Amino acid sequence: MKLLFASSNEHKIAEIKAILPNGIQLISLKEIHFYDEIPETADTIEGNAIQKATFLAEKMNIPCFADDTGLVIPGLNGEPGVFSARYAGPQRNADDNMNLVLEKLSDEHDRSAYFITVIALYINHKVQVFEGKVEGKIGRDKRGSNGFGYDPIFRPDHSDKTFAEMSSEEKNGMSHRAQALEKMIDYLKRIG
Repeated sequence: MKLLFASSNEHKIAEIKAILPNGIQLISLKEIHFYDEIPETADTIEGNAIQKATFLAEKMNIPCFADDTGLVIPGLNGEPGVFSARYAGPQRNADDNMNLVLEKLSDEHDRSAYFITVIALYINHKVQVFEGKVEGKIGRDKRGSNGFGYDPIFRPDHSDKTFAEMSSEEKNGMSHRAQALEKMIDYLKRIG
């Protein structure tokens, strides 16, 4: 089975390829020479995932899935949430985003946070949605050089490492994206 992934984020593509079983061939936007902007204007994480998957599946006429991920920090009233990628501005710079979170949390005692990923799969003219969630805490500084996004400041519960200090195997064993992806893979196996 061939599945188009509605992302040009090389880190996400590598993470997903490491989890997908052999029977599913991931097609990236680069492989189909698609470089246009994909609409991402919904006001929820789920809405963005559905919007991206539907847009590309209908445009390219191929089964497609998209994900949207947010870091949610209760002590910051749920920020950055749906704006996680562009929290510190439209340049979508991970360091700027992390610095802004650390600055806003500097006097905050509640450093709890969670990552949520929603995957929307558009197949057979229908959308299916799968969710993964990991609870954790925001550290006081950046640690580790693996991963991407907010990984250097997020330490999942029951671990003394940030996501960025973990190997990709360790992270994929517990991550929000891996959870959502496993649910999608189970669904694809069921529909055959």
